[in-house]
Amino acid sequence: MTRVTKGPAARRSKNRILKEANGFRGKRKNCWKTARQVVRRSKQQAYVGRKLRKRDMRSLWITRISASVRARGMNYSTLISALGKGSIELDRKMLAEIAVHDAKGFDAVVASAKRFA
Repeated sequence: MTRVTKGPAARRSKNRILKEANGFRGKRKNCWKTARQVVRRSKQQAYVGRKLRKRDMRSLWITRISASVRARGMNYSTLISALGKGSIELDRKMLAEIAVHDAKGFDAVVASAKRFA
C-alpha cells in the first residue's frame, strides 16, 4: 500500500491563509505562524466591526431625525412615541432618509405624528 501525504492539501490551505494576509506589512504577510494569527484576528475584528457599524448607523439615523424634528417644534422621543401610537410603521432608517431628502414628506410625517402626541 502506498503512503499518502497531505502535502498538496496543506500547501493549498497555507496559500489560502497567506493570500488573505497579503497587504499586511513585514513578517505578517509571509511568515506562516504570524500570518495565521493575524488573519484570525482580522476576521474577529471584521465580525465585531460589522456589529459596530449597525450600532453607529442607528445612532446616526437617530441624530438626523432628532435634528429635523427639533426644527419642526417637536422632540425625538415624542415623535417616536406618537408614531407608535398612530401605527405608522416607519423605521429609523426610512425616517432619516425622508428627513434628509424629502422635507415636505417629513413635514407630513411630523404633522400626522402630532395628531397622536
